[in-house]
Amino acid sequence: MLALEAAGVRFGATVALHPTDLALTEGATLALIGPSGSGKSTLLRLLVGLVEPSEGRVTFGGAPLPRASEPGGARRLADLRRRLGFVVQGGGLFPHLSAFDNAALLARRSGWSEARVAERVSELAELVHLTPAELGRPPARLSGGQRQRVALMRALMLEPEVLLLDEPLGALDPLIRAELQDELAALFARLRRTVVLVTHDLAEAAHLAQDLVLLAEGRVRQRGSLTDLVGAPADEFVTRFLRAWRPPKALLDAWQEGPG
Repeated sequence: MLALEAAGVRFGATVALHPTDLALTEGATLALIGPSGSGKSTLLRLLVGLVEPSEGRVTFGGAPLPRASEPGGARRLADLRRRLGFVVQGGGLFPHLSAFDNAALLARRSGWSEARVAERVSELAELVHLTPAELGRPPARLSGGQRQRVALMRALMLEPEVLLLDEPLGALDPLIRAELQDELAALFARLRRTVVLVTHDLAEAAHLAQDLVLLAEGRVRQRGSLTDLVGAPADEFVTRFLRAWRPPKALLDAWQEGPG
């Protein structure tokens, strides 16, 4: 499974992520939370190989993740990414392609037959609740929630072992966001895949994930369930972060019981 081993990232004199150890739990959902600039997206990009560690290493199945800068590394990294599903902020759909073609893109590049592509797209469309008519539309003619569903289909197309989501619901209005949070929670439970998601929203993280990792200034400040963070905050920053959320107590009690 994916893991960081004292992996850190520097951009010149700026430290985006201090040396960090982090191992994923197979089949569980982990949420990376924290304020802007805390290192959440950098950590996620390390896991998928879009950023190379300045120190330490990233491993997958116990082997170091290939570096694109190494001889043959780009090809080996591309092969490995077929085992990882990645949803970028905003979905990253191609505007000139239909929803169907966006979802099918990676499978076609992997040499799948059109019959196999059509079967898999149909299966995923049923999973994320998209109709054949919606699959025929370009992204501009889809709602924000529908575009996020298509991005999720594309990430799941090759049946990845790990699903990585960078603010998957960040740009949606509250009602659509709440609906998709429920759908994602049910989907994660059904798929039983290892999932890592980045979110600014503590309530969303607690709803979707069993395991929370709170970052600040490029460091992990605490890891655990929401109950762990609330009941035994590691430091003053954790306490201040939780207080800034200010949820109604009834909702907090419900979320402490776990996702879903």
